Amino acid sequence: MSSTPPRLPKAPLLDRISGPEDFRDFTVEELIRLTEEVRQTMIHSVSYTGGHLAAGLGVAELTVALHYVFDTPNDKLIWDVGHQAYPHKIVTGRRDKMLGLRHGGGLSGFTRRAESEYDPFGAGHSSTSISAALGMAVGRDLQGTQKNIIAVIGDGAMSAGQAYEAMNNAGAQGSRLVVVLNDNDMSIAHPVGAMSAYLSRLMSSPKYHSIRHLAKDLVQLLPPPLERAAKRAEEYARGMVTGGGTLFEELGFFYIGPVDGHNFEHLLPVLKNVRDSDSNTPVLLHVVTKKGKGYAPAEAAADKYHGVGRFDVVTGQFEKPVANAPSYTSVFAKALLAEAEADDRVVAITAAMPGGTGLDRFSSRFPGRCFDVGIAEQHAVTFAAGLACEGLKPFCAIYSTFLQRAYDQLQHDVVLQKLPVRFAIDRAGLVGADGATHAGAYDLALLGCQPDIVIMCPSDEAELMHAVATAASIDDRPSAFRYPRGEGMGIELPDRGSVLPIGKGRILREGNRVAILTLGTRLVEVLKAADELTALGLSPTVADARFMKPLDEDLVLRLAREHEVLITIEEGSIGGFGSHVLQLLASQGALDRGLKIRPMILPDIFIEHDTQWEQYEKVGLNASGIVKTALSALGDPKLSA
Repeated sequence: MSSTPPRLPKAPLLDRISGPEDFRDFTVEELIRLTEEVRQTMIHSVSYTGGHLAAGLGVAELTVALHYVFDTPNDKLIWDVGHQAYPHKIVTGRRDKMLGLRHGGGLSGFTRRAESEYDPFGAGHSSTSISAALGMAVGRDLQGTQKNIIAVIGDGAMSAGQAYEAMNNAGAQGSRLVVVLNDNDMSIAHPVGAMSAYLSRLMSSPKYHSIRHLAKDLVQLLPPPLERAAKRAEEYARGMVTGGGTLFEELGFFYIGPVDGHNFEHLLPVLKNVRDSDSNTPVLLHVVTKKGKGYAPAEAAADKYHGVGRFDVVTGQFEKPVANAPSYTSVFAKALLAEAEADDRVVAITAAMPGGTGLDRFSSRFPGRCFDVGIAEQHAVTFAAGLACEGLKPFCAIYSTFLQRAYDQLQHDVVLQKLPVRFAIDRAGLVGADGATHAGAYDLALLGCQPDIVIMCPSDEAELMHAVATAASIDDRPSAFRYPRGEGMGIELPDRGSVLPIGKGRILREGNRVAILTLGTRLVEVLKAADELTALGLSPTVADARFMKPLDEDLVLRLAREHEVLITIEEGSIGGFGSHVLQLLASQGALDRGLKIRPMILPDIFIEHDTQWEQYEKVGLNASGIVKTALSALGDPKLSA
């Protein structure tokens, strides 16, 4: 497949618009054609850039309908997660930038406040939209302004507790708010038809609201037991007729649906009724869509086309990059399977990411020992703690960026109780095209301040296998090991990892003057830098810390004692490994004799999306950056300007 950007298909209607205001006078037939142009633009763009495809294809009509009916950007439209938001970007003035999606300097793969006035809230993590929308609705009410606030949330995101916390609060608050539930997996309702559409139009109409309010006023005149019974009868009747609204009614929402999300004649009247209602009751509009709609390969395999790399539009075939080594994720899967084969107490937990974390392989081999708890990281961690209480060996596999969401549970439910939960932290460090929302920059700082936890950072894929084996052997406290997105170094792998001595690093090269103490997979760049320094007449010592906690104090103090310069390397933010090394050196007086120490970390900024290689190049965590740091610390004249 060519690396040349494709020519986007002809789009005569899209050519006429620069924003939603330009298609609000379109006929339904024109809206249908516009939606098809949006779909084709999205398919061709993502075929080149990669990104999220199936969910966005499913909400093309819904996107056009929402912008057609509501007065965006004055009315606030909030997309949960951002996976669904590519059509939204196309119709809000960003169509010409879609071929730069997720590329350096280009559009973000998620909604982003700094990118457009049509993005009122940034979203990379799931299930935040209703909370944000309620905050905006209350802010609007306090300031006495007039605008609609609409949150679009996928039903997958409804597995997270925050969504229900927000709905519970919204139901009690009584602020005007619209939540659109995009049900794209048929997990809540079966296909909908004309009768359902009629009922949805009826229930969203002002006449129905007036009758219902009158009925409620009359019911309040009844004795309390009869009043409660009458309210329940009405709500449960509506729930039975319309296909599942009772739960949302109990949370204080007025439920409408389900509505066919691909039929403008069903969508537009309901959205207009919701827009024009003067009720302060929050509304939940249940819309059924099909992931991958309009692109046959994605319709046939929506999960496969959820997040994609480059692909051929005609055939749907994915571009397969030549892998020089297995991915770290696949190595973790191999290592965990080896431990599970040897010990039937090994179990695995994921928060809706079985494929992303490699646990799909574990689930296939041990279906009764693998648990996908949905988008519920907090629950995943405490659930793992409960498993540990019963003598099992839980491995909780979560991306670094998502583990942040369960920090309280990690500290309070696991570490405080010294429960041997093992955290497999995938996507540690920089993650490329997913950018700042998904970067694994903070886990070392967050975990490092927790007492009595073992933290391992493998430097290559063989070391990752040893880390998994070591974690499996630790039964008296929690442990964690982190590893990056992408391929390993091509190291030969054992059939099963070996248990490492806890808290002990290793010397890889003996040298003088400069010591480089690395933690994690920057080791390959450290070794390149060591070769360059050797060519310049310097012969650095290279050490692999292996563990952040417990820190190999003897190794650190020896390096400080025997060298002029000590450089620490890590793929994490300030407050991590380098901070712990500095704390040790300061407390032991090792800085009193003039040691020059240079911690190399991720800078104190959010790092924009780009390739991983470019990201590390920009922040200096590569061979040339390490060489420059060493020469600068020595005051060497070979340092280039």
